[in-house]
Amino acid sequence: MKDAATMKAELKKLIDTAAGRIPADLVIKNCKVVNVFSGKIQEGDIAFSGDQIAGIGAYEGKEVIDLSIGAPNIPPAEHIRKALCEEAMKPENYVYAISDTKKLLDTVADWYKRRYDVELDPDTEICSLLGSQEGLAHIALSIADEGDIVMVPDPCYPVFGDGPQIAGAELYYMPLKKENDYIIQLQDIPEEVARKAKLMVVSYPNNPTTAMAPAQFYRDLVAFAKKYDIIVLHDNAYSELVFDGKTCGSFLSYPGAKEIGVEFNSLSKTYGLAGARIGFCLGNKEVVKHLKMLKSNMDYGMFLPIQAAAVAALTGDQDCVYDTMKAYEARRDILCDGFRSIGWGMARPVATMFVWAPIPKQYKSSEAFVMDLVEKTGVMVTPGSAFGPSGEGFVRMALVQDREALERAIHAVDESGIFSKENS
Repeated sequence: MKDAATMKAELKKLIDTAAGRIPADLVIKNCKVVNVFSGKIQEGDIAFSGDQIAGIGAYEGKEVIDLSIGAPNIPPAEHIRKALCEEAMKPENYVYAISDTKKLLDTVADWYKRRYDVELDPDTEICSLLGSQEGLAHIALSIADEGDIVMVPDPCYPVFGDGPQIAGAELYYMPLKKENDYIIQLQDIPEEVARKAKLMVVSYPNNPTTAMAPAQFYRDLVAFAKKYDIIVLHDNAYSELVFDGKTCGSFLSYPGAKEIGVEFNSLSKTYGLAGARIGFCLGNKEVVKHLKMLKSNMDYGMFLPIQAAAVAALTGDQDCVYDTMKAYEARRDILCDGFRSIGWGMARPVATMFVWAPIPKQYKSSEAFVMDLVEKTGVMVTPGSAFGPSGEGFVRMALVQDREALERAIHAVDESGIFSKENS
């Protein structure tokens, strides 16, 4: 039961919200409300204070700054948009694109040779995807059977586990720990699990932890997969978003990698083509063949004008790739340095478009912190527990807002007192 002081404070807040003196916690805009006593319809915004309706009229709520979803907001370069528009005007391009065009496949092969020094057969070792997420979700359906073990990182991007579970596979979680720099500890995988495993999903630079793996890890990974006859699925979506002068290569560049696995890559983040859904599965020809076979029965390929946009992106001026990386790097510096200045300790990520940050010690769970944060500040982040049990105690923030919005987020959190000295 609430005490008198709490009830008085809530009542005052309700009255101040109704009067428009303070922003509402939630505003539902442009509503029509029926007065059940008079039968009249009143039009206006519905303002809430907590879980109570404060009033109906013209209201403004708290600003919500969404850092929860990794939705890239940097648009493609002009030459990419132009290529898409030109091809979209051609009537002949509105047919089913059942097969990837030769131009697209050759372009992707040239890209991997130029960027990663990886040789690929365009006819047998490349398959286009409607975004890399689509491929990662479906590939288990093509090569895993019910009861097979699939090893996935913990924490991880949810689709890594969702796809295998849809296929009826059993998941084995490989913990990513801060004390190990979030690198999978291959030597800790039980022998009986390794012998039964069909697939292993690996992702560096990593979402959500932002970690990068050293070269020795990949050499060990190839040897491990060969020893236990495991197919490796490597997600390389963030290879171009690497900061501080560092670079990132491809899993397929390591000797023997194509014998045991495939890599997924995407143009979503690098070229601002998230909504166009352009991704690729590359590497082992048997794995690629099975995925192509599955996809031929599930979709009719990538829209031809979008294939043209992909070609334009990979063959055109690459300054846009560098500019995009620098934009995310600048946002990283603003957010991390700003939050550290108010008492929220977090490391600058070396890669990806995310920040992985610990929750304040006074909170028992990442979900409780996230709910408190959005209620008190309007800043939305994702609880680490959403990425797996090992994500508990952390939150993930996406660098998808401009400088001004990030600065407002920092100010709002500072004003909330969550990171005040008495709470630290």
